Amino acid sequence: MAKTKISIVRCESYDEELVYEAIKKGIELIGGIDLIVKEGEKILLKVNNLVGAKPEEAVTTHPSILNAMIRILLEKKVDVSYGDSSRFEKSSTGLAKSGYTEIADRYSVNMGDFEHGKIVDFPNGIACKKFKIANACLDADGIISLPKMKTHGLTRITGAVKNQFGCVYGLNKAAFHVKFPNPADFSKMLVDLNNLLKPRLFVMDGILAMEGNGPRGGSPVKMNCIIISTDPVAVDATFCRMIDLDPMFVPTIKYAKIRGLGAYLQEELDYAGEPIKNFINNKFSVVRKPVANISMKSLMPSALRSVIYSRPFIDPEKCIKCGTCVQACPVEGKALNFKNRKEPPVYNYKKCIRCYCCQEMCPSKAIYIRK
Repeated sequence: MAKTKISIVRCESYDEELVYEAIKKGIELIGGIDLIVKEGEKILLKVNNLVGAKPEEAVTTHPSILNAMIRILLEKKVDVSYGDSSRFEKSSTGLAKSGYTEIADRYSVNMGDFEHGKIVDFPNGIACKKFKIANACLDADGIISLPKMKTHGLTRITGAVKNQFGCVYGLNKAAFHVKFPNPADFSKMLVDLNNLLKPRLFVMDGILAMEGNGPRGGSPVKMNCIIISTDPVAVDATFCRMIDLDPMFVPTIKYAKIRGLGAYLQEELDYAGEPIKNFINNKFSVVRKPVANISMKSLMPSALRSVIYSRPFIDPEKCIKCGTCVQACPVEGKALNFKNRKEPPVYNYKKCIRCYCCQEMCPSKAIYIRK
């Protein structure tokens, strides 16, 4: 059986020329760009733009990664577009804040339409058979995914598999959190989404990663690498091994393997470039335990669920009372709200589905997850 090709390239700076050379080398190591795209095709570059943020915060894919991929594709005379969707700001606003628009304008590359979309049937789906997909994805002949190396409260890490969630446009993402409230079902949905969209290539930005309270409230940490493969499972599993996290503790990897989305076992992977051992960071702050397959609708008494299962809480010293967490909560009637605007919002843990959208979107890093 043929092994999955994956390259790890050292890159210690976001200098545009260094990043371009590193990514070009990494793609060559897995077979070359000619195996990924053809002249004249429409290719969408899907960045991770959770929310408009400064590149040095490590919340988003760095603009130099987008710059390199645009250059590589234009050299092959490919019709390039780029983008991502956001729940709290127009896509154009968030992309500009993160520095992508400036890069794209330099090459006259168009922003994809992530504000509108269509319902797409996926009868082969296990968890989900219908998706509301952004027009930017539907208009392209293929997608190249540019994920960011980060931790995540719901799935331990966010990476190559989860990056495609941004292809579900706008407020529809909140509905998916309600429909798939536990990590297992949510991860199965993400696997279905990847099997529907079938991105051709994954280029993970691991030069500056995020550890700790990710995907927005964590701390930047140097990992000095770019991981490249046509297999999202291999990319995410490689990230896990770098930070001493068992890949099977990550539900997106676990269910992706079951559904045949990709490979994760070391004997299934054909590594090229610098050895993975050169990037091991045992001190990387991440929860090194399996994700509990919880359901907040179970027959277990709600008071007991609140004690056993992890839950979000607000640090009143850091809370700026902006209300972003309240807006982010997808639960009808809200699982947290203000009693008064002089105090932080208060949780109703009986309603909380543990999707951690509040923690994910908090701009002041004031929400943590703990038992």
